[in-house]
Formats: sequence, C-alpha cells, structure tokens
Amino acid sequence: MKYSSILLYSFLFILALPTQAQENTVMLDKLPFYEIPEAPEEFTVGTITSRMVQGLGFRYYWATIDLREEDLEYKASETGRTVFETMEHICGLSQFFLNAVTSTPNGNDKTKKTYESLRKETLLNFERAAQLLQEADKPTMAQMKIIFERREKTSEYPFWNALNGPLEDAVWHVGQIVMLRRASGNPWNSKASVFTGKVRS
Repeated sequence: MKYSSILLYSFLFILALPTQAQENTVMLDKLPFYEIPEAPEEFTVGTITSRMVQGLGFRYYWATIDLREEDLEYKASETGRTVFETMEHICGLSQFFLNAVTSTPNGNDKTKKTYESLRKETLLNFERAAQLLQEADKPTMAQMKIIFERREKTSEYPFWNALNGPLEDAVWHVGQIVMLRRASGNPWNSKASVFTGKVRS
C-alpha cells in the first residue's frame, strides 16, 4: 500500500514539473509588466493616462511571452502580418508614443531586432512613458506633442493624437497577437487577468 502511494505521488510530481518550470521561466524574466503596479491614490490626468499605458504593457507582456518560432512566423493570410512583424510594428508605436510624451522628434529606426530585443525595447518604452505620465500635471501634458521632421519641414500635433493614434493602435495589435498565437497552438496564459492586472495562482 505504501509502495503504491509513493508511486502515485511521484507520478503527480512529474506531471507538475512542466508547469512549475514555465512559471520559473516567467519569474526570471526581469522585464516590466509581469503584473500592473499598484494603483495610485489620486485620480489625475497623469495617473489615469499612465494606467492606460500600464494596462497595455501588461497585455503586451503576456501576449508576447514564450513565443515559439512557428508562432512568430504565423499569419492569418498571405497578405497579413506575421506575429513577428506585428511585434515590430508595436515596437515602433511604443517609441512613437514615448516620443510624444517627451516631445522628441520622430525618427526612422531601421535597426533589425530579434524577438527578445523587440519585446524588451517595447516593454521598456511603455514603462518609461508610464513613469513620466504618472507625475505629469495638466499643464505638463498640455505641452506634450507629436513632432515630425522631414527634411527642412517640421509638423506638430497635440498629445491627443498620441492617445487615439499610437496608443490605441498598439492595443489593437496586441489583440491580434493574442488571436494569432491561439491559432498557432500556443494560447495566452489564462491565469493573467487583465481585470486585476495580476496573475492568478
């Protein structure tokens, strides 16, 4: 009887190993937005906007973690973007949004990036933007702007366009990655709750 119990517990332990290994991999990932930071005590224009960016960062973190080569190459149609190409686009949007927060002119970065470097850069851009917005007051945010410099011509747009433009566009594309990775057989971790911004145990 004792021998049977030992075998049963050994079998259950072995079954638990892949899940535990996956959780350890996630915990060793030092990138931001494994969870959403605690909410601030006050509602201000800065804290509310910062929270929007944090919600996006959390979604992006879990949408893009542990993607396999077949996931990165997957696309819904011949004319659609692959998951990797969608990540490239979101990375550009994250830089665009951070540039708006800092009123930095937009450039044209053509540097080739890996899956890991794309993911890291995007999450760090979201984190930096959220941090800057956290302490921003109304006058500060009123001065934020989108700046384009093309040859000798400069054009500017108010920060409003950064909200309905690159920020919401990034949310849109993160949803596409969630859909595509499910279609390629590697679905989103259901323990990641977008409502609480935490990971259920």
